[in-house]
Amino acid sequence: MLSSTNAITPQGYEHFRNYLEQACGILLSDNKQYLVASRLGKLLEREGFTKLEQLVEALKRFGSAKLKEEVINAMTTNETLWFRDAHPFNILKDRILPEKGKSALRIWSAAASTGQEAYSISMVIDEFKASNPGVLRSGEKIIATDICTNILAHAKQAEYDHLAIARGLAVDRQKKYFDKQENGSWKIKSAISSRVDFRYLNLIESYTALGKFDVIFCRNVLIYFSADLKLDILTRMHKALNPGGYLFLGGSEALSGLSDMFEIVQCHPGIVYRVK
Repeated sequence: MLSSTNAITPQGYEHFRNYLEQACGILLSDNKQYLVASRLGKLLEREGFTKLEQLVEALKRFGSAKLKEEVINAMTTNETLWFRDAHPFNILKDRILPEKGKSALRIWSAAASTGQEAYSISMVIDEFKASNPGVLRSGEKIIATDICTNILAHAKQAEYDHLAIARGLAVDRQKKYFDKQENGSWKIKSAISSRVDFRYLNLIESYTALGKFDVIFCRNVLIYFSADLKLDILTRMHKALNPGGYLFLGGSEALSGLSDMFEIVQCHPGIVYRVK
């Protein structure tokens, strides 16, 4: 079994690290063998592999798309909650929506996980429209993407258990935007979920098919990539933004080497990056 320390040799771990980075951009550090063992142990036991090298060899064979999908699903971190960090959503409501409110609005939630960020954005839009009648008459759309197919399927259902609902969601918003189901779960009302279009996307691949955006939320995902890949992703996101568009990053993330493309907008509290 992979849970045995003997199953992960230094060479096997290095081969898997290289494969994972090439496949989806995730860069494992030198000491994450335990993480690989815990997340892939059952898969390797099911496939009859006793060494990590055997998995890498299988992943490189023709016809391994399903196995690749399973591995990426297992290795993807999907930590999220409603209105995470608060500041970006307040900046969106108080600064960006008033500025963009007279034209069609397109927002991209990258690495959307189980959908809390995208649906939180939709709630902010709903609240803004309620307090500003007549705005956004040309419509608004949120494109939410992720590489994990299991997570996307969950997000599309727009249904959450009590524990997930409690993570960052105020009681008044829960009552306003959710309907309780017979099984005890909570389902987002269609007025909120209909704005969101969930799609599969690997961030290391092209964004062209997504179109142009006014705002991009790319938070708490770049920390998993190498410096070169971060620069590449941010450069391509700059191209995906309309003139004067905005980019939100995570609290521990920052732009580096792209001062010619973005300017920092201090919002007190919080910051956002604007296309120059």
